[in-house]
Amino acid sequence: MRSIQRTLLWWLAAGLLAGIAIATALIYGQARQEANALFDYQMKQMAAALPSRFADPVAPPFIGSPGDLSHAGEDVVIHIWDGSGRSLYLSHSHPALPARAELGFSNVTTQQGEWRLYSMQLGPTVVQIAQPMSARRTLAARMALRTVAPLLLLLPLLGWLVWMAVGRGLRPLREIAAEVRARDATTLEPLAVRRMPDEIAPLSAALNQLLARLSHAIDTQRAFVADAAHALRTPLAALQLQAQLVERADSGAARDEAVAKLRQGLERLTHLVTQLLTLARQEPGAATPPREPVDLRALATGVVAELAQAALDRDTDLGVDGDDDADDAAAIVHGDADALRILLTNLLDNALAYVPAGSRIDVRVARGSDGRSVELVVSDNGPGIPAGERERVFDRFYRLPEAPTGGSGLGLAIVAEIAQSHGARVALEDARPGLRVRVVFPAD
Repeated sequence: MRSIQRTLLWWLAAGLLAGIAIATALIYGQARQEANALFDYQMKQMAAALPSRFADPVAPPFIGSPGDLSHAGEDVVIHIWDGSGRSLYLSHSHPALPARAELGFSNVTTQQGEWRLYSMQLGPTVVQIAQPMSARRTLAARMALRTVAPLLLLLPLLGWLVWMAVGRGLRPLREIAAEVRARDATTLEPLAVRRMPDEIAPLSAALNQLLARLSHAIDTQRAFVADAAHALRTPLAALQLQAQLVERADSGAARDEAVAKLRQGLERLTHLVTQLLTLARQEPGAATPPREPVDLRALATGVVAELAQAALDRDTDLGVDGDDDADDAAAIVHGDADALRILLTNLLDNALAYVPAGSRIDVRVARGSDGRSVELVVSDNGPGIPAGERERVFDRFYRLPEAPTGGSGLGLAIVAEIAQSHGARVALEDARPGLRVRVVFPAD
């Protein structure tokens, strides 16, 4: 596992070294220009300071040492000859410099390297002063190193300061990690709010939001388990009682009646468990199935066809309102086709359970009033729902006082959960007579 502190230190150290190297190169280039100018000036001054005796055309050859002419050191070579090419003075035998040179400054390359030459006319004589370019480069390098040496010496101190500063900056992150590590699965309170750096504050806020979502999901799950246990207790007790009645039946007719009631109880229990499992799949935080384009009009036609026999058994006219001019694109929504099928099936099951024989149930899919949304409408001419009860019927296990037996009180709760997961809105309206359920899906 990589350390952020160590990674930052290495990157900062590499950046500092790169900066020092670039600065050294720039300083070296500037120092070399200054050294060239300084040495060129010294070479001109040295040539101008030579004894005036060399300007006499009859002067004898000068025999002496370099110190007699200048104090430039062994790096400087002085060569003097007369107009006929006779050498009058040579301070060093090496390097072999050209016997003639152009007046002024020039560069020549010898076996000993590159040299800088300065030639001038001094009376009938020619004075040539040479200096190796390596001396200038050495001086420039020394000047650059003297400039950056303090930075190199301060580099370990800067590294230590960066290490301490980064460690101090990451301390809140370690504190958050320690606080999270000390918690168990039941401790979902938000992390302690403290003053944190701007870079770490979003992490703390995101963790608190995650803990809040987990807490809400666990509370919802606990409530669901409690509601499910309460809902299952009664039908299980009824099944146990009906099983005892089967055992105690003393005649074939009584046994057949007890078995029929037991079968009905099993059907109700199966329906309740199915509804509970459906509701569990629609709980917030459950795995979200992939969304895909769904043709609501085709889906409604299929669900109505599946429930056609149940409607005939109840002497109910069930159908889909057709619209030959309807735009097919108006019926397309993005969602989970299975969940939307369950939504419509529960709406129709509720309507079939509540409407009396000879009633009518219509399903319609159309564009919303805003021209962008899609509406799924289920209308019936049954008794409807009182206005004061329309909010409560979406609660789990809540049933109207006059509701028929056999229901679980979960149908509309499942409808509300599926609609919410699809961003849709469910409204209960008066159909006069009857009830109209309008599910409005937002525009994609």
